[in-house]
Amino acid sequence: MDRLEAMSLFVATVEAGSLSAAARRSGVPLATVSRKVSDLERHLKTRLLNRSTRRLTLTDAGEAYLAACRRILDEVGEAERTAGGEYSAPTGELIITAPIVFGRLHVLPVVTAFLAAYPQVDIRLTLGDRISQLAEDHIDLAIRIGRLPDSRMVTVKVGSIGHVVCASPAYLADRGAPKTPRDLETHSCITFEGLSSLATWTFAVDKADFPVPVHSRLRVNTAEAAIDAAIAGVGMTRVLSYQIVTAVRSGTLCPVLREFEPEPWPVNLVHAGQGRLPVKLRAFLDFAAPRLRERLARATW
Repeated sequence: MDRLEAMSLFVATVEAGSLSAAARRSGVPLATVSRKVSDLERHLKTRLLNRSTRRLTLTDAGEAYLAACRRILDEVGEAERTAGGEYSAPTGELIITAPIVFGRLHVLPVVTAFLAAYPQVDIRLTLGDRISQLAEDHIDLAIRIGRLPDSRMVTVKVGSIGHVVCASPAYLADRGAPKTPRDLETHSCITFEGLSSLATWTFAVDKADFPVPVHSRLRVNTAEAAIDAAIAGVGMTRVLSYQIVTAVRSGTLCPVLREFEPEPWPVNLVHAGQGRLPVKLRAFLDFAAPRLRERLARATW
């Protein structure tokens, strides 16, 4: 039995929540995952998992063994990275995640420049608005927009992004520009899932949060669709400032209620930061941070 492989599949099973999910994540046949975990239990002469048709749960022995497996696999990985030169020169693969629109507009250009400067490093860039778990998803670095919960993660701030209400010049000429957040109650609004509530938009009035109910004339599921609809004159929408830089500069959208915008959201590079950083990650942080700061500083009107 390859004990390290069995340990890895056991950890993957626990993290994925099922044998079938672990098989998909690991790219290993389900029968192999099941056999390897069973072989491990036979070798240890104890049950690690309680199996049922609905879910897997760890036994007491499984809890203790899981912690030991993670520690051992981390130490093996550290040894391999050291032997492979990851701590002496930038080499190997970096796995990075970023929000979809921000990643396409700002992270991808930085990544392509980094690849040209560091030919021995490969990058897997995953764009998605779901918050990924760095350790569980084996991610080296995440770009996060918004306030972060307290954690042991290390953050490098590269800028901030505001919330902006905007509409087309034609819509504002027809309906008039709102002077206060309360005026939005009489306007047609375009809302989308993910940024804020579909029913209310919150502003800053006298340094306090001020929620305003809005009427969703149109609901969509992406910021790009909301922006396109606003340009077409359907109504007012609320997006993140970097998403409408081109539209504002071209005059197809006009920001309103700027003095009532809530506190901007920070943009951070986030990594686990445990132990010595691989040179490839340190090189990317040193390369990307100043370039993203410069891009965000320019992403205004």
